[in-house]
Amino acid sequence: MDDTSCVAFLQWALPRLHLSWRGFRRVRRQVCRRIDRRIAALQLHSLASYAAYLEQKQEEWAVLDRLCRITISRFYRDRDVFDYLGKVVLPALVHSSLVGEKIIRVWSAGCASGEEPYTVAILWHYSLRPSLPCPRLEITATDIDPVLIDRAREACYPASSLRDLPPPLTVQAFERKNGLHCLRATVRNYVRFALMDIREQVPEEAVHLLFCRNLAFTYFDAPLRQHICRTFRDKIALGGALIIGKHETIPPEITGFAPWEGRLPIYRKI
Repeated sequence: MDDTSCVAFLQWALPRLHLSWRGFRRVRRQVCRRIDRRIAALQLHSLASYAAYLEQKQEEWAVLDRLCRITISRFYRDRDVFDYLGKVVLPALVHSSLVGEKIIRVWSAGCASGEEPYTVAILWHYSLRPSLPCPRLEITATDIDPVLIDRAREACYPASSLRDLPPPLTVQAFERKNGLHCLRATVRNYVRFALMDIREQVPEEAVHLLFCRNLAFTYFDAPLRQHICRTFRDKIALGGALIIGKHETIPPEITGFAPWEGRLPIYRKI
């Protein structure tokens, strides 16, 4: 399919999935290739015939929704965010009244292959735990894709996934197996993975730190972004933190958050 036709199709279809065309503008070719393969698998001949198929087969919208998922994940992605998390945010949570129950709970929403929650676990285990009177850390990591969740549980990664991780942490946290870098059990044990669609479900317990980066605030439409952000606000304990993507913003209609540090996408619940 040509780019113009695919753009027109996405601008028609994405709003029906409560997704934002603006978020997909830069990654549209990846989505268009997937749609092309789906059209061929259905033995259809054009985007127009696929649009008609969607109108006839409501269950196909769920398939299209899966084709529109974008996953880009690495350990320590956005170094300044994780540097600040380790030096300021996590120590502040440790010393605050939040941890009177002696547990810090973290939720990584849209965790993909696990690099983000495992990065938090690595920081905690090797950088914070030795020097702070640390309470227990519990990380819940959720994603809608069962393939990614299975990959996260395996916890073995190519070298490219670790390129942003400081070398000392790489040496401490990983061991080599069959050409891959596999996390040690001491790190894996901090994280519990679960299949979850954040549009429909949230973990039961309140959390002190919530990651939702490059998902809801990029790809969801405005009403859904607002709904998700209110859900997050209700789920974060007072004084806890929400971390979003570097190029994302909290919807202006949402109150109850203040920037933790003005240059970074880290917000404290107030």
